[in-house]
Amino acid sequence: MEIRSLTRTEAERRGALLKVERYDVDIDLTGLADGPEVRCVSTVAFSCREPGAETFVDCAAEVRSATLNGRPVTPTGDGRIALPALAGHNVLRVESVQADTTTGQGVHRAIDPADGEVYVWMSFEPDEGRFVWACFDQPDLKAPHAFTVTAPPAWTVTSNSGDPRVEELESARRWAFPDTPPLSTYNTVVNAGPFHEIRREADGHDLGIYARRSLAPILDRDADELFTLTRQGLAFFGEVFAMPFPQRKYDQVFVPEFGGAMENYGCVTWSDAFLRRATPTPAESELLAKVLLHEMAHMWFGNIVTMRWWDDLWLNEAFAEFACHWAAERATRYTDAWASHLAGGKLKAYLSDQGPVSHPIHQPIHDVAQAASIFDNITYPKGASVLQQLMTYVGEERFRAGMTAYFARHAWGSATLQDLIDALSKASGRDLDTWRTAWLATAGTDRFSLERDGDTVTLVAADTPRPQVLAVGAYSRNNDTNGRNNDANGEVLERRALVRVEVTQTRTPVTGLPTGADLEVLLINDEDLTFATTRPDPATRDAFFRSAAQLPTAISRGVATATVWDMLTTGEATATEAGRCITAVLTAETSDAVIEPCLTLAANIAELWAPEGERAGLTAAVAEACLRLAADPGRRQVALRGLARTATKPDDLAWLREQAGDDVDLLWRTLVREAELGGDVSSESALLLERDPDPDAWVRALTVRAALPDPAAKAEVWQKLAVDRAVPVNSVGQVAAAFWRPDQDALLTPYTRHYLDSIPHLHRGGMIPAMVFAGQLFPPRAIDPTYIEEAQKASDEAAPVVRNTLLERSDTVKRMLHSRGTPTDRVSGGPGDGVSEWVSRA
Repeated sequence: MEIRSLTRTEAERRGALLKVERYDVDIDLTGLADGPEVRCVSTVAFSCREPGAETFVDCAAEVRSATLNGRPVTPTGDGRIALPALAGHNVLRVESVQADTTTGQGVHRAIDPADGEVYVWMSFEPDEGRFVWACFDQPDLKAPHAFTVTAPPAWTVTSNSGDPRVEELESARRWAFPDTPPLSTYNTVVNAGPFHEIRREADGHDLGIYARRSLAPILDRDADELFTLTRQGLAFFGEVFAMPFPQRKYDQVFVPEFGGAMENYGCVTWSDAFLRRATPTPAESELLAKVLLHEMAHMWFGNIVTMRWWDDLWLNEAFAEFACHWAAERATRYTDAWASHLAGGKLKAYLSDQGPVSHPIHQPIHDVAQAASIFDNITYPKGASVLQQLMTYVGEERFRAGMTAYFARHAWGSATLQDLIDALSKASGRDLDTWRTAWLATAGTDRFSLERDGDTVTLVAADTPRPQVLAVGAYSRNNDTNGRNNDANGEVLERRALVRVEVTQTRTPVTGLPTGADLEVLLINDEDLTFATTRPDPATRDAFFRSAAQLPTAISRGVATATVWDMLTTGEATATEAGRCITAVLTAETSDAVIEPCLTLAANIAELWAPEGERAGLTAAVAEACLRLAADPGRRQVALRGLARTATKPDDLAWLREQAGDDVDLLWRTLVREAELGGDVSSESALLLERDPDPDAWVRALTVRAALPDPAAKAEVWQKLAVDRAVPVNSVGQVAAAFWRPDQDALLTPYTRHYLDSIPHLHRGGMIPAMVFAGQLFPPRAIDPTYIEEAQKASDEAAPVVRNTLLERSDTVKRMLHSRGTPTDRVSGGPGDGVSEWVSRA
């Protein structure tokens, strides 16, 4: 029988009926040293407000025995155990075994290929705790958890609460952890293995970081940065929320074969892919900082105060995403964090919000399976941008005061969106009900343009806009370049005015802007204060594209880039126009936080959006920009990586090899490019694999094979990637990108059919693998619009997380296919005019 997903109605009934007093969970990991089994005994004490009523407990593991108040109870076969005739106070005891620890949910056993050591991690969001032990797996039934873990004697065990009591047994060790505070089941964790551990004291906290032993040198290299960021983040959030983190111990555990990072209270679990094998680039270092701060923000927003039901999942994740950028800019060295947000996640959000899976930020969630499908670009980057707008709308000091009151009132309980809105309304003195309805209950993106009539400037919304505050910047030319390398004339633009406007209607006068013949650009949403797309007026469209690179700040250039990108995705700009504009921005960019995402965007346009006849020219332009950037020592690493993706000239490839020297990472990237272009690199790849100290270097060798225009290599890679799922989830995108290369359509066509055949099974392994495989394996090549319709139809019966991921990715590929069409197939025009029928229908 299929495992049932908890519905909202069921959760509300169970939440009204029960109060969970505590969990005592005894976990035996000794069977994982050389086998697959985790054995658990879950003892749950809970009270019932209606004695005699019945309910159920969640347990999708194999149940060996179960008793309620000493009487046997029986699993129903759908991941639940019925609990009849409840007493006022109850004790449930369930013995369970989970043997699917390779591809199953909730718990994972990974083997380090470097030394054969075994590592175990658990991750329970949204409702995967039930796959390991019996629990009431819904967010509002919070309770203290006491974990006792028996593990092999050489292993270290980590969990939410610090300072376990460790008992030596005959052939094992038992770790007894103190009670946690009241936590939702999805916020708990146990990790184990022969970890390399580093600890530091900071501001009264005991900080720990862990990784597998084969990555000890990398963890040692990054330790100072990790501890510094952790100290800075704990201090910032403790101050702005007027609530210091209440536990002394704060651990972060980097594990293999994990996707992303998870905010378990006091013990964050990370993919150890964040421990970069090569020296991190500035953008990679900033990403590490933002993820660290994102998970830390969840300690308050998610763990200490938890959403009552998954309809507020957006708030949980959007708040953490907003807070990580806020903290990065205010408390760390990553002062361009919002600029990189605009250059990366926000561009994805603009595209998603205009596609087939756009949805209101806050929406009814029927069951947990639906909740798993909205860990998406609307929930994360759009949600973060909307909260940034909310802080702008009410003012930062009032925003902080509202958050302080919210945490003080709801600590260790659960809350709803209305609770937060009420706290912010009271603190700000503004009625936020209209704001809430417009921003959170309505899907889609506002679009603004400007009308000029003499000295009068009017901000015009394409439709009824949401209430918001945004800024318009006025720029004119300044011949003082201050050493910047801009256009051929060495000209840059200087901001002469910045005017904030509160929007309440379709047409809003903008007063205070300068006039004059030298006024070059009026930039809507300057400073990136809101979530809205913009358009230059038709008369200045071409000048806008030419001037984007000459704007003076990373944010202003980013806002212009966002406009150009949005015009490309809606068919109002060609790939050549957008590619050349963004490549020029790349050449002029001065912010380390933005150069790498800008380079990725320019290369993506050349590779994925350009018509076949224009792809080579755009790719060459990006390669030339990389060669120029490589002359700057501070940009060299990023530039050489970009060149390894875009080089086509034999001289450039040979120069890359010279520059690489002993840089193993750059050599792998160069081999991938040479393989794609038909070079015989097999023996060189084998030699590099032997000398690469990375325990996961075999994935780099597989990536080289994926790029080869060779049928045997494609078959081997597809088997390992899509069928066997042997590639770690965090590396699937890297291998898939090398697999789906340009000019290989004849080789790739069979695999487009294989993807369709795999759709019913893509949900296997839980939410993160489902999202990764559904999105990253979707073919961007060797297909046509008919194929996309077929894929979308095939997704109708798939799990919600697969269906939404596939629909979103297929919409993006539709737009790519339209952009790749012949010039007579593409059109230019105003908003909404430039998308072909088969794109706009989505």
